[in-house]
Amino acid sequence: MSTFRSIEWQGDRLVLLDQRRIPEEKVYLELFTPEEVAQAIREMAVRGAPAIGAAAAFGIALAALRGEDLVEADKVLRASRPTAVNLFWALDRMKRIWEGYEGSPEALAQRLVEEAQKIAEEDVEANKRIGRHALPLIPDEAKILHHCNTGSLATVDYGTALGIIRIAHEAGKKVHAFLDETRPRLQGARLSAFEMNELGIPHTVIVDGASGHVMKTFGIDLVVVGADRIARNGDTANKIGTYNLAIAARYHGVPFYVAAPTSTIDLKTRTGAEIPIEERAPEEVAYCGPVRVVPEGSPVYNPAFDVTPAELITAIITEVGIAYPPFEESLPALVAKAQGGRA
Repeated sequence: MSTFRSIEWQGDRLVLLDQRRIPEEKVYLELFTPEEVAQAIREMAVRGAPAIGAAAAFGIALAALRGEDLVEADKVLRASRPTAVNLFWALDRMKRIWEGYEGSPEALAQRLVEEAQKIAEEDVEANKRIGRHALPLIPDEAKILHHCNTGSLATVDYGTALGIIRIAHEAGKKVHAFLDETRPRLQGARLSAFEMNELGIPHTVIVDGASGHVMKTFGIDLVVVGADRIARNGDTANKIGTYNLAIAARYHGVPFYVAAPTSTIDLKTRTGAEIPIEERAPEEVAYCGPVRVVPEGSPVYNPAFDVTPAELITAIITEVGIAYPPFEESLPALVAKAQGGRA
């Protein structure tokens, strides 16, 4: 079974698999500055909350290696995308090292490189644990509906929600993934299908609007999605269209699971109403490739994310266990468990 990573550190540079070019071609970007990393995040050459966090950590390491102002590098990286809390979690973790550091610049740079590498490796292991925790929830012949892309391309390797599907497949379960195409940037059709092909996992791509019909017609066993930020009460921000999917799942009696590392849980954010929602350029909707499909003069609203209310979520699967309602109690307990280093 093949495997691949979206992010790799190569001594003095960060190498990213450019997700904008998939599935047509595999192109790797070599980044040397925090500004280049921030641009890659903004333009979605790298995307997915865990991958964004790891990339940002390496962005700080690059700044230190180049002798750049770390305060300015931190500011530039924080401004790259507002919704994914892993971005800020990773930068805060790096900041605890460089802020007030009293050693030599060379020693600091090496320490920051090591911390960024640690963040990346921890992500891979966390994803595998998420998949193992989820295994008892997956029937032996499961039909699973998935939105956006949450696999190796959205993380460092394995993935969160797609990682669950991958680990179930590796465990011998005969899973079949139905993949929402995920408009307007088609992360499901381009990226998730690419990963499923690479891994030999049976799958079918569907248009976003077909999810209810597929649940009714094919008997979906569960929906599993990722998250970019989870509020203290369990409200979850994820790729636009997730909220609609949760409503359809509730109507059809299909369990709706969120998969994410505890670094995605933001206990300082009380409810989903406090989560900032990124609005992206209208051109992403107005054009299909080079062809304009929306008439000139027609306004476009293009939110990148929506918030699924906690009451529509069956459970939240993390690397240290599964949170069930009431999430106000279960999520802080899992975060404390993760911070205590107990898996």
